[in-house]
Amino acid sequence: MALTGARFPAHWEADVVAADGGTVHLRPITAGDADALVALHNRLSDRTIHFRFFSPRPRLSARDIERFTVVDHDDRVALVAQLGDDMIAVARYDRIPGSDDAEVAFVVEDLHQGRGLGTIMLEHLAAAARERGISRFVAETLPDNRRMIGVFRDAGWEATSRLEDGIVRVEFPIDPTPGALAAQQEREQRSEARSMRRLLAPRSIAVIGASRTPGTIGHELFRSLLDGGFAGPVYPVHRHAAHVGSVRAYASVVDVPDDVDLAVVVVPAASVRRVVEECAEKRVRGVVVVSAGFGELGDDDGVEAERGLVTFARRHGMRVIGPSSMGVVNTDPEVSMHATIAGAGTLEGRVGFLSQSGALGIAILEWASGLGLGVSTFVSVGNKADVSGNDLLQYWEDDDHTDVVLLYLESFGNPRKFARVARRVSRVKPIVAVKGGRRPGRAATSSLTAAAASADVAVDALFRQTGVVRVDTLEQLFDVASVLARQPLPAGRRVALLTSSGGPGLLAADACEGAGLQLASLAAATRGALSAAVPGATNLRNPVDMASWASADDYGRALELVLADDDVDVAIVVFTPPLRVAADDVAAAVAAAGRASGKPVVANFLAVRGDVPAPPSIPVFRSPEAAALALARAADYADWRRRPEGRVPDLTGVDVAAARLLVEAALNEQPDGTWLSEEASAHLLAHVGLPVLSTTTVVSRDEAMAAAAALDGPVVVIPAAVAEQLDVATASEVPLPGPDAAGEAFDRLVAASGEPFAAVVRPAVARETDLVLGVVQDPTFGPLVMLGSGSSTVTSRAFRVTPLTDVDVTELVDASAASVVESTAGSPITRAVVEDLLLRVGRLVDEVPELSEMDLVPVLATGSGALAVHGRLRLSPWSPRPELALRRMR
Repeated sequence: MALTGARFPAHWEADVVAADGGTVHLRPITAGDADALVALHNRLSDRTIHFRFFSPRPRLSARDIERFTVVDHDDRVALVAQLGDDMIAVARYDRIPGSDDAEVAFVVEDLHQGRGLGTIMLEHLAAAARERGISRFVAETLPDNRRMIGVFRDAGWEATSRLEDGIVRVEFPIDPTPGALAAQQEREQRSEARSMRRLLAPRSIAVIGASRTPGTIGHELFRSLLDGGFAGPVYPVHRHAAHVGSVRAYASVVDVPDDVDLAVVVVPAASVRRVVEECAEKRVRGVVVVSAGFGELGDDDGVEAERGLVTFARRHGMRVIGPSSMGVVNTDPEVSMHATIAGAGTLEGRVGFLSQSGALGIAILEWASGLGLGVSTFVSVGNKADVSGNDLLQYWEDDDHTDVVLLYLESFGNPRKFARVARRVSRVKPIVAVKGGRRPGRAATSSLTAAAASADVAVDALFRQTGVVRVDTLEQLFDVASVLARQPLPAGRRVALLTSSGGPGLLAADACEGAGLQLASLAAATRGALSAAVPGATNLRNPVDMASWASADDYGRALELVLADDDVDVAIVVFTPPLRVAADDVAAAVAAAGRASGKPVVANFLAVRGDVPAPPSIPVFRSPEAAALALARAADYADWRRRPEGRVPDLTGVDVAAARLLVEAALNEQPDGTWLSEEASAHLLAHVGLPVLSTTTVVSRDEAMAAAAALDGPVVVIPAAVAEQLDVATASEVPLPGPDAAGEAFDRLVAASGEPFAAVVRPAVARETDLVLGVVQDPTFGPLVMLGSGSSTVTSRAFRVTPLTDVDVTELVDASAASVVESTAGSPITRAVVEDLLLRVGRLVDEVPELSEMDLVPVLATGSGALAVHGRLRLSPWSPRPELALRRMR
């Protein structure tokens, strides 16, 4: 049960993954922990006690116990690590009076030392300390306490140490520096990968709910493990049967005489919690819950039962796949685990696959096997109550048996973490994803950006920035996977087509151009060599038409020649079989030529009866359109891999502290959120160097004339109510020559209104180029930054998720089709100016997460760069997201 209270924030509690892949629970200490603290102390070795207290302390005094357990959660904070009912570690800080420094100390039970608990507790303790205004930790330790010294060194902070009177004094600032964050994320990756290895490479498995009745899930899953040759013992657990499938059965997992690494649970939902409690007693390392009847039902009882199940499992050291999972597969011969109802027919291969749909995942496994595409590991995550795609990406990143990752996703648990992890994994291995369950459009809003950010733009932006190859169908998923798993990455997009018939060649050419590939121009030397090698060819230009009588050898020789052309990056072979040439022979010749070239090759076999020939090394498609689309996706990914990684640059003229003060003041007055006035919006934007046209609100003719005189130039006067409607305000602006014209314009507006009236006076700006910049907070993905070209009626817009790198903003400008040029010569707005504006927008929303919506409409040219005519911002209450900055489980 959570021990949250009014005196410390709820987010100080967390489930975490230790360095060995096990889990523990972190929480603040309470006065009720006295007995658990004494029990922990009694289990410590003399050496550990000596390192903690610098002297023998066989028992804790009553004064010690009170001092250690009664804290104020401000100047004195202590966190405990809990495994089951046992306290296994304590970390604490005590503020040094009159300073922003605090002394830090911790102790870890001997049995759990070496699991990285000290480091992860230090991270969480530092985060709590920063919330309480502490900026530096100080620690004292004995010189031979190498573990504690190692914790400070490995944390990534810039620590200094010195030896005084036989004591090492260590000091370090606790700001989350890039070095500290990098070290933290590296530890996170290792820990979560080991956590998944516990589930995917167990040494022993218990099937709890193994059935004696063929056709039931419990029976078929158990038989699948046996038939697949699992490299370890499989124990059937059945409450009443003495044996299952001629294997001795046990009434409870607790009765199994040997250790159990993984439990696969196939019992009614009402019995799952009891079974998992027995797994905890047995010290099982991980659980796959095939049973359904939890959160997927959508009712409160199911959701609460699922949440309680995962909480219990984590706090007893176990990870959970599911509930409503259809199992897991690992085809590594040293594991050979086929824990699914799909049977043991899954082919061994180099593709890691995650499915959020259980039944669909099983069908996909069978589909992959039918295509000859083998998998390394398959995980049906079901409800994703615990293990998610982020965990598996961490595992697949360093898995030597996986070259390509496939994802079928219906939801994201922590999109920010997905973005960070996927961006890193995509640098070394392609990720191909189908996103099911497209979200509906947004509700009506007065924000132009929010109205435009409908449907699936957040997912698309996330995938584009992280290098994830997005496809629309399962068929495309496997098509692209076949290319990425079997062929080298394309060096470019120039494609050569080799065909035996003119019509299919033209279809293939159209398909390539439609997919974004380019038809290569074959060199004269290549055409000459083709003429000599294939004398019957009817066309030596691209597409190369070898005529219907071409033999398998002709295909092989011709493909070798076109692939040797420096202007060819990839090749597609389109084969329409004549009566005297076997498709299998052509496929073999094409595969051999492709392997020798080192360039990607795919084939399309038209009108071939029976199974399409598919040599293991080359993808074969039934249509030229499918072949072209798969190659284009592979080329997109190769382009992403070649681009620079990008960085979030430093920006001048940014005053985050002033921006935060303005926001906090506004929300103090309007706690439920508010649209800022144009004047307040301009002030907030100015704090990050985003210029907005100066405006003055007037309520009389004299005020209008005075405002126009102060601007000293052409002005516009528009109703204040219209100025708030960004989609019509810019269309209402008529340049006026000076104060008198401004006064007359005000009088005309008052006469037309017939009631008390307010207007806005602004400078008139030449509108040679219009851009629209904006921000909207997506409830799942966080901030989205938009760039559009033209006024609010123009649909040319593109989005990216934050944080924005310099590469992200370059691609955002390209994707939006914004009217910018590379230099200042003859252009009102340059690419450099727009990219700088986008970086500042991204910095603003990252530093001010309360900014829920923003429109800068339009952004126009000035002599010194660009500014926004209208700047309109909405602030909303925001709750901290601790999972964004700390190693913690959802």
